[in-house]
Amino acid sequence: MTAWSIVTVVTDGEPFLAARVEGGGIREVPALKQWSSLTELVDGWPAAEAALRAVDVEAAVPLTGTRLLAPLRYPRKVICAGVNYRRHMAEMDTEPLAPDWTPFFFLKPPTTAVVGPFDDVPVDGPEAAKLDWEAELAAVIGVGGRDIQPERALAHVAGYCVANDITARGYHRRASVPADAFRYDWFAAKARDGSLPLGPGLTPAWLVPDPHDLRIRLWVNDQLQQDGSTADMICDIPTLVAAASQAVTLEPGDVISTGTPAGVGAGRGLSLRPGDVVRTEIERLGVLVNRIVASARPRLEEP
Repeated sequence: MTAWSIVTVVTDGEPFLAARVEGGGIREVPALKQWSSLTELVDGWPAAEAALRAVDVEAAVPLTGTRLLAPLRYPRKVICAGVNYRRHMAEMDTEPLAPDWTPFFFLKPPTTAVVGPFDDVPVDGPEAAKLDWEAELAAVIGVGGRDIQPERALAHVAGYCVANDITARGYHRRASVPADAFRYDWFAAKARDGSLPLGPGLTPAWLVPDPHDLRIRLWVNDQLQQDGSTADMICDIPTLVAAASQAVTLEPGDVISTGTPAGVGAGRGLSLRPGDVVRTEIERLGVLVNRIVASARPRLEEP
């Protein structure tokens, strides 16, 4: 079965939906014209899924001169799972989890953190930020709900994207806090502008036979840094969806990023700098290529 994804592209006018086939070709699919955005499409996912299953993407007309944007502009919520790969825990010198462990989540702001598959990622003060990479599989919710049972959770997933949960390790721990409980600053480390490249498109769930058996890799300047498998997840996708729905009502268009495999820079004293190029790839889903650039945001002077 040929893998393809729904992408958001732009030429000279308004963004529109198209299909991306394996190899990167963009195709014009008439059936996609009934939706103005991917958000609108996933809002009616059950009907959209039925229509999309009938699409012959291989027969669609190729498009040229398009630029890919983030597929969802923008997710309603971005929910990220932390501590979810066994080998990543080992490289971070984390103690083994207890048998009754439940998923750990944090949030990213969707309208400022999410950028497209080939967009630049800004870094403000690279020495202080210690920007790190985290290749991740992201699940996109198609059917919302609250208190979803794990055995029904995959029915709520519309499809999957490639994500890079870029983390400012240098801002994760505060030097001065009133008590040790306030030592970790997840907002400063995870919520920065451009910190979630996402894409290249939404691959429908029926085209991903087993999301827990996908090779996931990341390169920095053509040097392979991460090479793992989603099979190394501690909490699988049904568990993550169910657990997230215990805390918040999941909505169509929510993104759940599922954690990263081993190979991040923190354990080896590595971090990203302006000019670095990060390539993130998950088999069947596609590739992100993002250049790190110096932030254009002006620095505020001390009064």
